[in-house]
Amino acid sequence: MSPSRNIPQPQNDPTRRTVVAAGAGLAALTAAGLPLAASSPAAAAPAAQAPGKVPHDAKSWHRYVQGPSGRTVRPVRVIASTGDVRCPEALLKRGGTVTVLDRPEPVAPPRWPEGTTATASSSHAGNEGNDGKPRTYDAGNAIDGSLDTFWNDDSLGVFPDTLTITVPSAQQLSGITVISNSDGVPTEFTVETSQGDTWQTVATVSGNTAVQRAVTFSQPVSTTRVRITVTGVQDTPRGAFTRINEVWPAAVETAAVPSVTVDFGKVVVGYPRIRFASASANSPGVRLAFSETKEFLTDRSDFTRSDQAGGTGQGTDQFAVPAGGTTWTDHKGFLRDGKVYADGLHGFRYLKITLDALAVDAPVAQPWGTVRIDSVDLDFTGYVGTPSTYRGWFLCSDDDLNRYWYGASYTNELVTDTFRQDDVDPRNAWTSSLEGKLVLHDGAKRDRDPYVGDLAVSARTLYLTHDDTAAAARNVLADLADHQRADGWIPPASISAYDLPLFDYPLWWVTCSWDYVLYTGDRSYATRYYPHLAKVLDTWYPSVTDDAGLLSKGLNDTGRYGDYAFLDRTGRITYYNVLYVQALNDSAALARWLGHTADAARWTDRAKTVAAAVNAHLWDDSAGAYLDSSTGAVRHAQDGNSLAITAGVAGTQRAASALAHLDATTHLPYGNAFMDNDTLFDGASQRVYAFTSYPEIVARFESGRESSALDQIRRTYGWMDSHDPGITNWEGIGPDGSLYEGAYTSMAHGWSTGVLPALTHQLLGARPTSPGYKGWEVKPHPGDVAWAQGELPTPTGSLAVDWSNTAKSFTLTLRVPHGTRGAVSLPVSDARAVVRQEGRVVWDGRRARTSQVTKDGDRVTVSGLGAGRHRFTVTR
Repeated sequence: MSPSRNIPQPQNDPTRRTVVAAGAGLAALTAAGLPLAASSPAAAAPAAQAPGKVPHDAKSWHRYVQGPSGRTVRPVRVIASTGDVRCPEALLKRGGTVTVLDRPEPVAPPRWPEGTTATASSSHAGNEGNDGKPRTYDAGNAIDGSLDTFWNDDSLGVFPDTLTITVPSAQQLSGITVISNSDGVPTEFTVETSQGDTWQTVATVSGNTAVQRAVTFSQPVSTTRVRITVTGVQDTPRGAFTRINEVWPAAVETAAVPSVTVDFGKVVVGYPRIRFASASANSPGVRLAFSETKEFLTDRSDFTRSDQAGGTGQGTDQFAVPAGGTTWTDHKGFLRDGKVYADGLHGFRYLKITLDALAVDAPVAQPWGTVRIDSVDLDFTGYVGTPSTYRGWFLCSDDDLNRYWYGASYTNELVTDTFRQDDVDPRNAWTSSLEGKLVLHDGAKRDRDPYVGDLAVSARTLYLTHDDTAAAARNVLADLADHQRADGWIPPASISAYDLPLFDYPLWWVTCSWDYVLYTGDRSYATRYYPHLAKVLDTWYPSVTDDAGLLSKGLNDTGRYGDYAFLDRTGRITYYNVLYVQALNDSAALARWLGHTADAARWTDRAKTVAAAVNAHLWDDSAGAYLDSSTGAVRHAQDGNSLAITAGVAGTQRAASALAHLDATTHLPYGNAFMDNDTLFDGASQRVYAFTSYPEIVARFESGRESSALDQIRRTYGWMDSHDPGITNWEGIGPDGSLYEGAYTSMAHGWSTGVLPALTHQLLGARPTSPGYKGWEVKPHPGDVAWAQGELPTPTGSLAVDWSNTAKSFTLTLRVPHGTRGAVSLPVSDARAVVRQEGRVVWDGRRARTSQVTKDGDRVTVSGLGAGRHRFTVTR
């Protein structure tokens, strides 16, 4: 199912891709009384201007910045209210009128007569429950008068399940009420009655979502037995079981529960805060449900860590409001006496506040009374990215691309956070060695654990925007190295006490370590962790190398090892091996920088050996692409084919062929699929990962296929930008553009921000080539973009690039920081094009006029450029 859509998909209107002059658009929004953080992902972006009037105002990028101005973030609108709620809009601002939620005390429910019994098709064995207290799940719990107990069948995901209630003598019934557990509502069921051996169906329920469902019979019946047959339930993190708390012998309709749902305009992260003005004296409860999307906005959150850990929250955070009011901040833990649990930090866009309480929380919290709320806001915990904090920026003539760049930056700001015990992944991920340190988590909502594979993208995004927080990457890389196993293997993250077995992530640690040094020039890190790098390359990976020189998953007891998507593939995998080539070459570069020339030579030779073996054993001539694996069903993967190009394994012809194969087999409206068929799992050819799309986009740019690179960006990021929740980058996209793992999907995931480094390094064209930007390259790939400009932060100042591209000329201006040196590679598609530097001809269309100029194909390169301003013009 497709996710909820707040605004239409982008149209192919050329005027949409033209940036307006600085200041336009904002005034119109303000005049209309609209907040800048509107629900439409594009609301903060400028409106289009007539073609041909494209400004080069360096400050106009400010309007695209998505981050809040400070730590306190308020919702921008109320999108729904139910039940008895007065002045719901008052929640949006502090002071003045308050929002009032009112719910009467419930009347006593009807009871079955004494002697009534219940039996079931199966019942789960008793245990200590999620709260550590002994529990039973017998059928009798459904008629014991307590909402705190429930019947739980014992057949996970297998139906039908039946519950039979027998009364001691015939009873007149006009209906029943089924009250289920909020962690597994029966969605499909029938109700039958009998007096004797014959059963008759008296009601059929389909598509139920109500925890308390009144079932009215078409006419009253006299019966001694009632049978409920369940054929479908909500599938929740605790499994697809039938759970029924109570069945009442009458159809009791529920009054609408008072609730207010607010929208923060985009995904935010932090600690929700509610200022309660006052409440009735009975300790009324409130329950909070969070969701990143409207599609999964229900009475329970789309995700909670307590659910993931088997906790007690039942999908919501709870609080009991004191009569005198208070300011409550959502922090992890119980309110008192082991009751009224809150999960703490959340990543979400939508928040639903309901006057209600869990039965287990009585008497500390009651599901009725009056609650008066002054305001709702959030204590934002991510990096606060404002125009004044950006140390690198980007702007071009394409409005969409600008939004995608700053949407990626904001996504990364959400996951740049402090590692805290209460809000990291509960699956044994907490570690004292990271507590209190700045890190790059994987997602805002979940898993909230820094994975090194994610840093392959998110750390580059960080270095290009807020490099003053590069410690967020260093802290993760150093911590994982400090937990290196004796055999050289490096853990992917702290999850499972640093013991989650992944085959590829030690290689990502190597490449990310080189990236960190490349962008920062941090020699102390390189020196300290060089032995760890050598150990993983020279000890662990050789232990999983076969006689052809290829990595082969399954050797050295690695059959159980996973990878970035926990894929069930084994043997010689192209992706693992071309990533190995990249890691070996990166390590050789680091070794040369540190003076370890023998290591550099050895790793370079090994990279060549592995590359040759990949080309000999994993190229599929019939498809014109690299195989995903040399064993099992034939398929071709985005990860291996893309990285084969960016790692230099594929030559020019094979690169062109592989990209053509991906064009023909993986092209979708919402990106390129990561597999070309479904032999690995059902739906693989409909799944898009921005994580593995990033190297494909880079490969297209670097192979001179700028148009297809931009097309892939516009499909992938245009889909995410224009579909709920908008702005931020999704963990994965499923069939028909859906959330690939439903509610569990993270809608703000750092590993999906590759559009930002791709636009800076490939479209704008600037990137470092030696540690600390001592060496750099500017190699623009304009495609259909008329102009682009930006700055890259370096340890000695900004590297500024500004170019414009027309049918007749290409002009590029650089501002180079001191202590650095680099080269410019200019596009000269016209064989007779003339290149001028500061107005002086350096390439006359046939030959170079200076020794610093060379030509290769459709590029003229000018080398040896030092600090200062440089201007180049290509005349066609």
